[in-house]
Amino acid sequence: MKAIEITSFGAPEVLRMAERPQPVAGAGELLIRVAASGVNRPDVLQRTGNYPVPPGASDLPGLEVAGEIVDGDAAAMKEAGFAAGQLVCALVAGGGYAEYCVAPVAQCLPVPRGWSTVEAASLPETFFTVWSNVFERGRLQKGETLLVQGGTSGIGVTAIQLAKAMGATVIATAGSDDKCDACLKLGADHAINYKTADFAAEVARLTDGKGVDVVLDMVAGSYVAREIQCLAEDGRLVIIAVQGGVKAEFNAGLVLRKRLTVTGSTLRPRPVVFKGAIARALREKVWPLLEAGAVKPVIHSSFAAAGEPSGAAQAHVLMESNAHIGKIVLTW
Repeated sequence: MKAIEITSFGAPEVLRMAERPQPVAGAGELLIRVAASGVNRPDVLQRTGNYPVPPGASDLPGLEVAGEIVDGDAAAMKEAGFAAGQLVCALVAGGGYAEYCVAPVAQCLPVPRGWSTVEAASLPETFFTVWSNVFERGRLQKGETLLVQGGTSGIGVTAIQLAKAMGATVIATAGSDDKCDACLKLGADHAINYKTADFAAEVARLTDGKGVDVVLDMVAGSYVAREIQCLAEDGRLVIIAVQGGVKAEFNAGLVLRKRLTVTGSTLRPRPVVFKGAIARALREKVWPLLEAGAVKPVIHSSFAAAGEPSGAAQAHVLMESNAHIGKIVLTW
C-alpha cells in the first residue's frame, strides 16, 4: 500500500510517499480501506520529533481515518454492529496516513448519516478529545459557561458546537477579527481577539465578574495564571496541550479560595478500553446531534495525499501557519 512516512525529523518536506506492507487486523481489530485521513497538531509534533510514538503504535503519522471496512475480527465486529463494506471513522494511535489502516473495533464509529468520508475523517480526534476533556473531566453542564482557547482550531470548532448543543454559553478566543467572526458564526456567544484584548479582563466583563465554569486550554504556559483568574467558584481548568510552554506560575490562593480544579490529559497513550468508553458515549449522545445537523463539519481544506508536492506536506504547512479555520484532511 501507499503510505506517508516521516523520513527524518524536520520541516514538512520530510513527509514522503512510500510503499509499506498492508497491515493485518488482529484480535479485536478491523481493517479500513482509507478514503480520508484527518490532520492534527500532534502529527506536526511527531514530524518534528516532539511527540514520541506510543509503544506498539505504527510509526506512520495520522490519528484518525474514515473509509470502508474490508476485513477484521468477525466476532468483535458483529458485537459492535459492524460488517464488511460499512463506512466507518476511527481513532487510531498512528498509521492514519496510509491507504489501509488497522483500528480497534471499540474505537470505530459509523459514518454519520448524511456525512461524507472526508467530513467523517475530521471527527474522531477532536470529538474524542473534546468529549473526554470538556464533558467528562471538565464536567460542563447545561447553563454553565465554557471558555475555549483557540476557537477556530479543529478542537475549538468542535468544542464551540458541542458545548452550544448541550446548552452551555461559550466564549471563544482567536487571533484575528475574521477568526472571531468565524467563532460567532459557529455558535459562540462571544469571541475575544487575544491579540488586541486581554482575554481575562474581557471574560470578567462578559460574565459581570463571575467568571467561567470551565476553560479548555491548549496553550498552558503564561495563560494558566490568567485562566485561574477567569474561573468562577468551583471552576475547572482543563489543559490538553502546552503550545505556550510547560511551566506556569499562578496564584495558588485563588485555587483555594475559589475551590478550583486544574486538570488535563493526553489521549493517544490511553488504553483501548478507555477510548472505547468515549466512543460509546459519543455514539449515544453526540452522533444523533451530527445526524440532525445540530453540529456540522467544518473542513477548511483537503489535499490529495498523493499530490505533488506532497499533499501531506502542504497540509502541514497550512497547519503550522495557523491560517485555517476548522479541520484539514488528506484524501486517498
